[in-house]
Amino acid sequence: MHRWWRDAVIYQVYVRSFLDSTGDGIGDLAGVRAGLPYLKKLGVDGIWLSPFYPSPQHDHGYDVADYCDVDPTFGDLAEFDRLTAAAARLGIRVLLDIVPNHCSVEHPWFQQALAAQPGSPARARFHFADGRGADGDQPPNNWHAMFGGPAWTRITEPDGRPGQWYLHMFTPQQPDWNWRNPGTGAEFDRVLRFWLDRGVDGFRIDVAAGLFKHPELPDSDDPRADARTRDSVNPLAWNQPEVHDVWRHWRAVCEEYTARDGRERLLVGEVSVPTAREHARYVRDDELHQAFFFDLLSAPWNDDAFRKVISEAMQDIAGTGSTVTWVLNNHDQVRTVTRYGEPAPEGSGLGPARARAAALLMLALPGAAYIYQGEELGLPEVVDLPDDVLTDPIFRRTGSRDRVRDGCRVPLPWSGQASPFGFTSGTESARPWLPQPDYFAEYATDRALADTRSFWHLYRDGLQLRAALPQLGEGSLRWLDTQPGVLAFVRGDGLVCAVNFTTASVPAPVPGTPLLASGPCPTGVLPGSTAAWWINDL
Repeated sequence: MHRWWRDAVIYQVYVRSFLDSTGDGIGDLAGVRAGLPYLKKLGVDGIWLSPFYPSPQHDHGYDVADYCDVDPTFGDLAEFDRLTAAAARLGIRVLLDIVPNHCSVEHPWFQQALAAQPGSPARARFHFADGRGADGDQPPNNWHAMFGGPAWTRITEPDGRPGQWYLHMFTPQQPDWNWRNPGTGAEFDRVLRFWLDRGVDGFRIDVAAGLFKHPELPDSDDPRADARTRDSVNPLAWNQPEVHDVWRHWRAVCEEYTARDGRERLLVGEVSVPTAREHARYVRDDELHQAFFFDLLSAPWNDDAFRKVISEAMQDIAGTGSTVTWVLNNHDQVRTVTRYGEPAPEGSGLGPARARAAALLMLALPGAAYIYQGEELGLPEVVDLPDDVLTDPIFRRTGSRDRVRDGCRVPLPWSGQASPFGFTSGTESARPWLPQPDYFAEYATDRALADTRSFWHLYRDGLQLRAALPQLGEGSLRWLDTQPGVLAFVRGDGLVCAVNFTTASVPAPVPGTPLLASGPCPTGVLPGSTAAWWINDL
């Protein structure tokens, strides 16, 4: 039996920036439903929806106040049901983003904890602790939050006295759940079943290496590591061994639903761990089906780096019996065109060529792939948003624009020559929640579909070939000998992918006309910053 998720291509929909159906400048579920034919034409197998749950939006929905409803900004449960029904008719699977590491300060259980006494069952659902120092005015330990500042906030007790502290590894508005409390796991069982009963095909799990903290909450040898790297690297707060029991249980819940109707449900984790070998532990056959492999995303643009991370993934992750889950971007990362060396938003420089080549490489690799919305249009990062429109809590917490994520979340351009570029159903004066630059006109969807040389057609053609050729999707690869600066491998019974990481043209590693190339590719030549696919008998 073919297991759909093993070689699926999933499109990440950042709901508030995809398409607005109401004219308020914020994308919504009805907008996603309206965009499904576009995604069907692109050729993806499924969509991953960013959080749309009721939330005060301190971190754009990753601070969840109610895990079993829809925020009115995005619609309601009836609209969600219409969206899933429409997706099913088109053969598009729907994954939800679930946030089990932390919730919102407005979650009813956290509000109960604030109103309760120290040592109460309500506080045991979170990490409350007495402060250090004579008056308890120092945090319980020295950990820092990933988004800046201490990882602890002190509360005022119901009687008005300065009180205990609570742990938040991201922002003070996002208290961490205590997964050592059995009530936490039981509550998330209820959440999973609520959405599975509504027909979803699976979940993308936020901070999947998190959940458990060291039981003694000791000081860290490097307390600012998470904030400095903006990654989950504090070994006392992340990647604790008990987390694997949670994923075994969630896998069993999914298998229970699959046994009922034969539809495989998918669990894909956001797993940030130091090595591919540790990553592989999360995708053992009784845990998560997939976990995003971020090493390809973070690899510098050179053939040695790409070959190293691909080889490690194929050895350690595919060696578990799972398949690698490749990504080049998401809602937390600088857009690929800019990250690969784009010096200007108007399209000059090497960024676009490298981004096209990387996309073709990713789609040729064995396993699954995830595409962040707008990458198929070649959108660059919006790097010049004014300070007064930035909404990322990293900026609000640190005052620094370094690695602020708003630039990749600017609403998509669909049509026209001026903002809102068809994003909102309101008038042309309607203002998207983040301003779109004038140059977005060059990247609008209607223009991309009409231009066969566009990023969109490269992605669409790659996805069509991936679906049609048995050499793509699952399987293995074999590296080919090439000259320095060129990476080439063969798949299955003869599909070859080659990437020229240099800026100079080189002889093609495979003779003949390419089946698909990321740029102009004459017979016998592989131009600089280009990838190409060939069918060849090797």
